[in-house]
Amino acid sequence: MAYTTIDDPSAYFKVQLYTGNGTAIGSGGNAITFNDTDTDMQPDMVWIKSRSTGEKHMLFDAVRGVTKAIKPSGNDAEATNTEFLTAFGSDGFTVGSNDKVNDNTVTFVAWCWKANGAGATNEAGSINTTKTSANTTSGFSISTFTGNASAGATIGHGLGAVPHWFMNKNLADAGNWGVYHHKNTAAPETDHLHLDTNAATADDADFWNDTAPTSTLITLGTHGSINGSGEAMVNFSWTEIQGFSKFGSFVGNGDNDGPFLYCGFKPAWFMSKRTDAAASWNIWNNKSNPHNVADALQYADGTDAEASSASYSIDFLSNGIKMRGYRADTNTNGATHVWMAFAESPFCNSSGVPNNAR
Repeated sequence: MAYTTIDDPSAYFKVQLYTGNGTAIGSGGNAITFNDTDTDMQPDMVWIKSRSTGEKHMLFDAVRGVTKAIKPSGNDAEATNTEFLTAFGSDGFTVGSNDKVNDNTVTFVAWCWKANGAGATNEAGSINTTKTSANTTSGFSISTFTGNASAGATIGHGLGAVPHWFMNKNLADAGNWGVYHHKNTAAPETDHLHLDTNAATADDADFWNDTAPTSTLITLGTHGSINGSGEAMVNFSWTEIQGFSKFGSFVGNGDNDGPFLYCGFKPAWFMSKRTDAAASWNIWNNKSNPHNVADALQYADGTDAEASSASYSIDFLSNGIKMRGYRADTNTNGATHVWMAFAESPFCNSSGVPNNAR
Protein backbone atom coordinates (compact mmCIF):
# COMPACT_ATOMS: atom_id res chain seq x y z
CA MET A 1 0.00 0.00 0.00
CA ALA A 2 1.12 3.60 -0.63
CA TYR A 3 2.23 5.23 2.60
CA THR A 4 2.80 8.96 2.68
CA THR A 5 4.43 11.75 4.65
CA ILE A 6 1.38 13.96 3.98
CA ASP A 7 -1.74 12.67 5.69
CA ASP A 8 -3.67 15.87 4.96
CA PRO A 9 -3.11 17.03 1.36
CA SER A 10 -5.43 20.00 1.98
CA ALA A 11 -2.62 21.62 3.97
CA TYR A 12 -0.72 22.02 0.68
CA PHE A 13 -3.27 21.97 -2.14
CA LYS A 14 -6.92 22.96 -2.40
CA VAL A 15 -9.60 23.28 -5.07
CA GLN A 16 -12.12 26.06 -4.47
CA LEU A 17 -15.29 26.93 -6.38
CA TYR A 18 -16.76 30.40 -5.97
CA THR A 19 -19.17 32.85 -7.57
CA GLY A 20 -18.06 36.34 -8.52
CA ASN A 21 -19.78 39.39 -7.07
CA GLY A 22 -18.09 42.15 -9.09
CA THR A 23 -17.16 44.06 -5.93
CA ALA A 24 -14.18 46.40 -6.20
CA ILE A 25 -11.35 46.37 -3.68
CA GLY A 26 -12.39 49.80 -2.42
CA SER A 27 -15.66 48.20 -1.33
CA GLY A 28 -14.01 45.14 0.18
CA GLY A 29 -13.60 42.99 -2.91
CA ASN A 30 -14.60 39.33 -2.82
CA ALA A 31 -12.91 37.50 0.05
CA ILE A 32 -12.86 33.78 -0.70
CA THR A 33 -12.50 31.44 2.29
CA PHE A 34 -11.71 27.80 1.57
CA ASN A 35 -14.90 25.90 2.33
CA ASP A 36 -13.43 22.50 3.13
CA THR A 37 -13.36 21.40 6.76
CA ASP A 38 -9.72 20.37 6.72
CA THR A 39 -6.58 22.32 7.63
CA ASP A 40 -6.44 26.05 6.98
CA MET A 41 -3.95 26.99 4.25
CA GLN A 42 -2.50 30.31 3.15
CA PRO A 43 -1.91 29.76 -0.57
CA ASP A 44 1.26 30.88 -2.35
CA MET A 45 -0.02 30.19 -5.86
CA VAL A 46 -3.60 30.63 -7.03
CA TRP A 47 -4.64 29.61 -10.55
CA ILE A 48 -8.13 30.92 -11.41
CA LYS A 49 -10.42 30.09 -14.33
CA SER A 50 -13.97 31.18 -15.09
CA ARG A 51 -16.20 28.12 -15.35
CA SER A 52 -19.25 29.72 -16.96
CA THR A 53 -17.66 32.15 -19.42
CA GLY A 54 -14.84 32.14 -21.93
CA GLU A 55 -11.96 33.93 -20.20
CA LYS A 56 -8.22 33.40 -19.98
CA HIS A 57 -6.71 31.53 -17.06
CA MET A 58 -5.11 33.81 -14.45
CA LEU A 59 -2.20 32.79 -12.23
CA PHE A 60 -0.96 34.63 -9.14
CA ASP A 61 1.80 33.85 -6.65
CA ALA A 62 3.28 35.24 -3.45
CA VAL A 63 6.80 35.53 -4.88
CA ARG A 64 5.85 38.00 -7.63
CA GLY A 65 3.32 39.61 -5.30
CA VAL A 66 -0.37 40.41 -5.33
CA THR A 67 -2.09 42.16 -8.27
CA LYS A 68 0.43 40.61 -10.72
CA ALA A 69 -1.02 38.03 -13.13
CA ILE A 70 0.33 35.75 -15.79
CA LYS A 71 -1.91 33.72 -18.06
CA PRO A 72 -1.36 29.98 -18.54
CA SER A 73 -3.62 30.13 -21.59
CA GLY A 74 -1.65 32.95 -23.23
CA ASN A 75 1.86 34.13 -23.99
CA ASP A 76 1.23 37.61 -22.55
CA ALA A 77 3.78 39.39 -20.39
CA GLU A 78 2.95 39.84 -16.72
CA ALA A 79 0.08 42.27 -16.12
CA THR A 80 -0.62 44.35 -13.02
CA ASN A 81 -4.10 45.44 -11.98
CA THR A 82 -5.29 46.58 -8.56
CA GLU A 83 -8.56 44.67 -9.16
CA PHE A 84 -6.84 41.30 -9.67
CA LEU A 85 -6.04 39.04 -6.68
CA THR A 86 -5.11 41.44 -3.88
CA ALA A 87 -4.42 39.24 -0.86
CA PHE A 88 -3.33 35.73 0.07
CA GLY A 89 -5.39 35.13 3.23
CA SER A 90 -4.74 32.76 6.12
CA ASP A 91 -7.32 30.40 4.63
CA GLY A 92 -8.18 31.77 1.20
CA PHE A 93 -7.63 34.85 -0.96
CA THR A 94 -9.28 38.12 -1.99
CA VAL A 95 -10.05 39.27 -5.54
CA GLY A 96 -11.16 42.64 -6.89
CA SER A 97 -13.68 43.52 -9.57
CA ASN A 98 -11.73 42.40 -12.66
CA ASP A 99 -14.01 40.22 -14.75
CA LYS A 100 -11.41 37.47 -15.21
CA VAL A 101 -11.40 36.75 -11.47
CA ASN A 102 -14.64 38.21 -10.08
CA ASP A 103 -17.25 38.97 -12.74
CA ASN A 104 -20.65 39.33 -11.09
CA THR A 105 -22.67 36.04 -10.96
CA VAL A 106 -19.98 34.19 -12.95
CA THR A 107 -18.75 30.90 -11.49
CA PHE A 108 -15.01 30.30 -11.00
CA VAL A 109 -12.62 27.57 -9.95
CA ALA A 110 -9.33 28.23 -8.14
CA TRP A 111 -6.50 25.70 -7.84
CA CYS A 112 -4.27 26.65 -4.93
CA TRP A 113 -0.80 25.45 -3.87
CA LYS A 114 1.23 26.11 -0.72
CA ALA A 115 4.94 26.93 -1.14
CA ASN A 116 6.80 28.89 1.57
CA GLY A 117 5.66 32.49 1.48
CA ALA A 118 7.43 35.25 -0.43
CA GLY A 119 10.76 33.40 -0.38
CA ALA A 120 14.41 34.50 -0.40
CA THR A 121 17.24 34.43 -2.91
CA ASN A 122 18.72 31.07 -3.89
CA GLU A 123 22.42 31.23 -4.80
CA ALA A 124 22.95 27.59 -5.81
CA GLY A 125 23.04 28.28 -9.57
CA SER A 126 25.06 30.47 -11.88
CA ILE A 127 22.09 32.87 -11.76
CA ASN A 128 21.03 33.87 -8.25
CA THR A 129 17.26 33.83 -8.04
CA THR A 130 15.60 37.05 -6.98
CA LYS A 131 13.44 34.95 -4.68
CA THR A 132 12.75 31.24 -4.26
CA SER A 133 9.83 29.98 -2.19
CA ALA A 134 10.31 26.24 -1.68
CA ASN A 135 8.25 23.72 0.28
CA THR A 136 10.26 20.52 0.51
CA THR A 137 7.41 18.70 2.27
CA SER A 138 4.96 19.14 -0.61
CA GLY A 139 7.62 19.27 -3.34
CA PHE A 140 6.73 22.67 -4.81
CA SER A 141 8.77 25.82 -5.41
CA ILE A 142 8.38 29.20 -7.09
CA SER A 143 11.42 31.18 -8.26
CA THR A 144 11.93 34.51 -9.97
CA PHE A 145 15.19 35.45 -11.64
CA THR A 146 16.72 37.66 -14.31
CA GLY A 147 17.62 35.79 -17.48
CA ASN A 148 21.00 36.04 -19.19
CA ALA A 149 20.41 34.16 -22.48
CA SER A 150 23.48 32.05 -21.69
CA ALA A 151 23.51 28.38 -22.72
CA GLY A 152 24.05 26.25 -19.63
CA ALA A 153 23.00 28.88 -17.10
CA THR A 154 21.52 27.35 -13.95
CA ILE A 155 19.05 28.36 -11.26
CA GLY A 156 18.45 26.77 -7.87
CA HIS A 157 14.93 25.45 -7.29
CA GLY A 158 15.22 24.72 -3.56
CA LEU A 159 13.35 21.39 -3.58
CA GLY A 160 16.22 19.20 -2.39
CA ALA A 161 15.03 16.58 -4.90
CA VAL A 162 15.01 16.31 -8.68
CA PRO A 163 11.98 18.12 -10.13
CA HIS A 164 9.71 15.98 -12.28
CA TRP A 165 7.70 18.83 -13.78
CA PHE A 166 8.56 22.50 -14.16
CA MET A 167 7.40 25.53 -16.16
CA ASN A 168 9.20 28.77 -17.07
CA LYS A 169 7.67 32.04 -18.30
CA ASN A 170 9.13 35.34 -19.44
CA LEU A 171 7.42 38.05 -17.37
CA ALA A 172 8.71 41.02 -19.36
CA ASP A 173 7.79 40.03 -22.93
CA ALA A 174 5.21 37.99 -24.76
CA GLY A 175 6.55 34.46 -25.13
CA ASN A 176 5.36 30.88 -24.82
CA TRP A 177 5.51 28.99 -21.58
CA GLY A 178 8.28 26.36 -21.54
CA VAL A 179 7.26 23.08 -19.89
CA TYR A 180 9.50 20.18 -18.82
CA HIS A 181 8.02 16.79 -17.85
CA HIS A 182 10.21 13.88 -16.85
CA LYS A 183 8.10 11.39 -18.82
CA ASN A 184 7.76 13.52 -21.94
CA THR A 185 10.18 11.40 -24.02
CA ALA A 186 13.01 8.95 -23.41
CA ALA A 187 15.31 12.00 -23.12
CA PRO A 188 12.98 14.66 -21.67
CA GLU A 189 15.77 17.18 -21.12
CA THR A 190 16.04 17.56 -24.90
CA ASP A 191 12.37 18.38 -25.38
CA HIS A 192 9.73 20.85 -24.29
CA LEU A 193 6.02 21.59 -24.40
CA HIS A 194 4.14 24.91 -24.32
CA LEU A 195 1.41 25.29 -21.68
CA ASP A 196 -0.27 28.06 -23.69
CA THR A 197 -0.56 26.09 -26.96
CA ASN A 198 -1.68 22.65 -28.07
CA ALA A 199 1.62 21.98 -29.90
CA ALA A 200 3.22 18.56 -29.80
CA THR A 201 6.54 17.97 -28.06
CA ALA A 202 9.46 19.71 -29.76
CA ASP A 203 13.19 19.01 -29.58
CA ASP A 204 15.14 22.22 -28.94
CA ALA A 205 18.36 22.58 -26.94
CA ASP A 206 17.58 26.29 -26.52
CA PHE A 207 15.15 25.39 -23.74
CA TRP A 208 16.89 23.10 -21.23
CA ASN A 209 20.31 22.97 -22.91
CA ASP A 210 19.79 19.18 -23.27
CA THR A 211 20.65 18.88 -19.57
CA ALA A 212 18.55 17.02 -17.02
CA PRO A 213 17.61 18.83 -13.80
CA THR A 214 19.32 17.82 -10.57
CA SER A 215 18.30 17.88 -6.91
CA THR A 216 19.54 21.47 -6.70
CA LEU A 217 19.60 22.97 -10.22
CA ILE A 218 17.62 23.55 -13.41
CA THR A 219 19.72 24.17 -16.50
CA LEU A 220 18.57 26.71 -19.06
CA GLY A 221 19.24 27.31 -22.73
CA THR A 222 19.21 30.57 -24.62
CA HIS A 223 15.55 30.81 -25.62
CA GLY A 224 14.01 34.17 -24.77
CA SER A 225 10.80 32.58 -23.49
CA ILE A 226 12.58 30.95 -20.57
CA ASN A 227 15.90 32.82 -20.22
CA GLY A 228 15.65 36.20 -21.97
CA SER A 229 18.68 38.43 -21.50
CA GLY A 230 18.12 40.98 -18.74
CA GLU A 231 14.45 40.07 -18.46
CA ALA A 232 12.39 38.97 -15.47
CA MET A 233 11.49 35.26 -15.46
CA VAL A 234 9.49 32.92 -13.25
CA ASN A 235 9.86 29.18 -12.66
CA PHE A 236 7.37 26.80 -11.04
CA SER A 237 8.81 23.38 -10.09
CA TRP A 238 7.35 20.20 -8.63
CA THR A 239 8.85 16.91 -7.50
CA GLU A 240 6.78 13.83 -6.75
CA ILE A 241 5.78 13.27 -3.12
CA GLN A 242 4.42 9.80 -2.39
CA GLY A 243 0.74 9.92 -1.55
CA PHE A 244 0.43 13.60 -2.58
CA SER A 245 1.61 14.19 -6.16
CA LYS A 246 2.37 12.08 -9.22
CA PHE A 247 3.61 12.95 -12.72
CA GLY A 248 3.43 10.13 -15.25
CA SER A 249 2.67 9.09 -18.81
CA PHE A 250 0.42 6.62 -20.60
CA VAL A 251 -0.38 5.29 -24.04
CA GLY A 252 -4.02 5.66 -24.98
CA ASN A 253 -6.26 2.84 -26.19
CA GLY A 254 -9.10 4.82 -27.78
CA ASP A 255 -11.70 3.00 -25.71
CA ASN A 256 -14.24 3.86 -23.00
CA ASP A 257 -12.43 1.27 -20.90
CA GLY A 258 -9.24 3.30 -20.91
CA PRO A 259 -5.94 2.94 -19.08
CA PHE A 260 -5.74 3.01 -15.28
CA LEU A 261 -3.17 5.47 -13.96
CA TYR A 262 -1.87 4.61 -10.50
CA CYS A 263 -1.28 7.64 -8.28
CA GLY A 264 -1.16 6.23 -4.76
CA PHE A 265 -3.91 8.66 -3.73
CA LYS A 266 -7.45 9.82 -4.53
CA PRO A 267 -6.85 12.76 -6.87
CA ALA A 268 -8.28 16.23 -6.42
CA TRP A 269 -6.76 17.60 -9.64
CA PHE A 270 -5.60 15.93 -12.84
CA MET A 271 -4.10 17.41 -16.01
CA SER A 272 -3.06 15.52 -19.15
CA LYS A 273 -1.53 16.42 -22.52
CA ARG A 274 -1.08 14.33 -25.64
CA THR A 275 2.55 14.81 -26.65
CA ASP A 276 2.98 13.19 -30.07
CA ALA A 277 0.50 15.49 -31.87
CA ALA A 278 -1.31 18.78 -31.41
CA ALA A 279 -3.81 18.42 -28.56
CA SER A 280 -5.12 20.53 -25.68
CA TRP A 281 -4.05 20.44 -22.05
CA ASN A 282 -7.05 18.97 -20.21
CA ILE A 283 -7.76 19.69 -16.53
CA TRP A 284 -10.29 17.91 -14.33
CA ASN A 285 -10.91 18.65 -10.64
CA ASN A 286 -12.93 16.95 -7.92
CA LYS A 287 -15.10 19.97 -7.06
CA SER A 288 -16.38 20.49 -10.61
CA ASN A 289 -16.83 16.71 -10.72
CA PRO A 290 -18.16 15.59 -7.33
CA HIS A 291 -19.25 12.23 -8.73
CA ASN A 292 -17.99 9.75 -11.32
CA VAL A 293 -17.97 9.85 -14.20
CA ALA A 294 -15.96 13.09 -14.17
CA ASP A 295 -16.78 14.77 -17.47
CA ALA A 296 -16.36 18.51 -16.76
CA LEU A 297 -12.99 20.01 -17.68
CA GLN A 298 -11.05 23.12 -18.57
CA TYR A 299 -8.34 23.57 -21.21
CA ALA A 300 -5.13 25.12 -19.87
CA ASP A 301 -4.28 26.41 -23.34
CA GLY A 302 -7.77 27.75 -24.08
CA THR A 303 -10.33 30.26 -22.89
CA ASP A 304 -13.41 28.02 -23.19
CA ALA A 305 -15.97 27.80 -20.43
CA GLU A 306 -16.04 24.55 -18.49
CA ALA A 307 -17.27 21.82 -20.82
CA SER A 308 -18.87 18.43 -20.16
CA SER A 309 -18.89 15.43 -22.47
CA ALA A 310 -18.70 11.65 -22.07
CA SER A 311 -16.06 11.59 -24.80
CA TYR A 312 -13.49 13.10 -22.44
CA SER A 313 -14.58 11.61 -19.14
CA ILE A 314 -12.48 10.03 -16.41
CA ASP A 315 -13.06 8.46 -13.00
CA PHE A 316 -11.43 9.74 -9.81
CA LEU A 317 -10.58 6.56 -7.88
CA SER A 318 -9.24 5.94 -4.37
CA ASN A 319 -5.78 5.23 -5.77
CA GLY A 320 -5.63 6.92 -9.17
CA ILE A 321 -7.36 7.83 -12.43
CA LYS A 322 -9.32 5.69 -14.87
CA MET A 323 -9.48 7.08 -18.40
CA ARG A 324 -13.03 6.70 -19.74
CA GLY A 325 -13.23 8.93 -22.77
CA TYR A 326 -11.87 8.36 -26.26
CA ARG A 327 -11.46 11.87 -27.66
CA ALA A 328 -8.36 12.59 -29.74
CA ASP A 329 -6.61 14.64 -27.06
CA THR A 330 -7.50 12.55 -23.98
CA ASN A 331 -7.13 8.85 -24.84
CA THR A 332 -6.13 8.37 -28.47
CA ASN A 333 -5.32 4.81 -29.43
CA GLY A 334 -1.55 4.39 -29.52
CA ALA A 335 -0.85 8.04 -28.63
CA THR A 336 1.45 9.11 -25.81
CA HIS A 337 0.25 11.44 -23.06
CA VAL A 338 1.86 13.01 -20.01
CA TRP A 339 -0.11 13.74 -16.86
CA MET A 340 0.08 15.49 -13.48
CA ALA A 341 -2.06 14.84 -10.39
CA PHE A 342 -2.44 16.15 -6.83
CA ALA A 343 -4.21 14.42 -3.96
CA GLU A 344 -7.47 14.83 -2.17
CA SER A 345 -6.44 12.05 0.22
CA PRO A 346 -3.66 9.43 0.26
CA PHE A 347 -4.62 5.87 -0.66
CA CYS A 348 -3.10 4.82 2.65
CA ASN A 349 -2.03 7.27 5.35
CA SER A 350 1.12 7.16 7.46
CA SER A 351 -0.66 4.95 10.01
CA GLY A 352 -1.66 2.42 7.36
CA VAL A 353 -5.32 3.47 7.23
CA PRO A 354 -6.77 3.39 3.69
CA ASN A 355 -9.05 6.10 2.32
CA ASN A 356 -12.55 5.61 0.90
CA ALA A 357 -13.57 5.42 -2.74
CA ARG A 358 -16.00 8.00 -4.10
